[in-house]
Amino acid sequence: MSNSHSRSLVALENLMEVVASLRSPDGGCPWDLAQTPQTLIPHIIEEAYETADAIRKGDKSAIVEELGDLLLQVILQAQIASESHQFSFAEIAAGITEKLIRRHPHVFGDVEVNSVDEVNENWEKIKAAEKGTNSENPPTLASKMSRYASTLPPITAAVKISQKAAEVSFDWDSVDGVWDKFDEEVAEFEHALKHEDKAAQESELGDIMFVLIQLARWYDLDASAALQGTNDRFVQRFAKVEAACDRPLSDYPPEELEALWQQAKALLAKQKSKTL
Repeated sequence: MSNSHSRSLVALENLMEVVASLRSPDGGCPWDLAQTPQTLIPHIIEEAYETADAIRKGDKSAIVEELGDLLLQVILQAQIASESHQFSFAEIAAGITEKLIRRHPHVFGDVEVNSVDEVNENWEKIKAAEKGTNSENPPTLASKMSRYASTLPPITAAVKISQKAAEVSFDWDSVDGVWDKFDEEVAEFEHALKHEDKAAQESELGDIMFVLIQLARWYDLDASAALQGTNDRFVQRFAKVEAACDRPLSDYPPEELEALWQQAKALLAKQKSKTL
């Protein structure tokens, strides 16, 4: 075993011991002791997003920190489960190790592949066999879509659901049809806002968002990245507006705030052009 592997194992063992101490009824941390697998779910999701953000920004120190926070969530779940003899971290590690070996026969076996597509094809066949399905009894497309809807963030789920539907030609003939559908959904949303209850309004709003994701797919755009970019730009512009104010924003009339917003937008655009 290499020195780096040895150091990694020691570091992992230290982390597991610290988490066990935090969960100890004798002198442990009240917050950690109060946690359950369910209460930790929001923290898992938050840490995953923060890790992704650090990776996107390429900040090495932030990546290390956020990956540590994400690893902590895995260790916490394992520790809580081990306390009630459900499963252990060793079972988690052994399970994923076995899965990786099983799903990479071209690396750990005698299967030959010549492209990424062949790797993906083999992966799907092996995964189907693991789940007890085969070509004679394949899972329905709806069951796959249902899994996406229940396990993925809404935008990501909508993208994958629409991609799967398009693969079996459940799609518009051209992008013009998508635009027509968008106009139709906007009209239905406006009608719901005026004449229907909140549940119907949210339903129609969801339909608009789903069609927007279809437009992104047709134009080969990343809907999640697009919304992330908008969020980032809004925060940057808002920060400029705040910095330009000498009293609470609520004290300013709307027209002054709009003017400050336009100034911030122009300033940021100018700064961006200088860096290009």
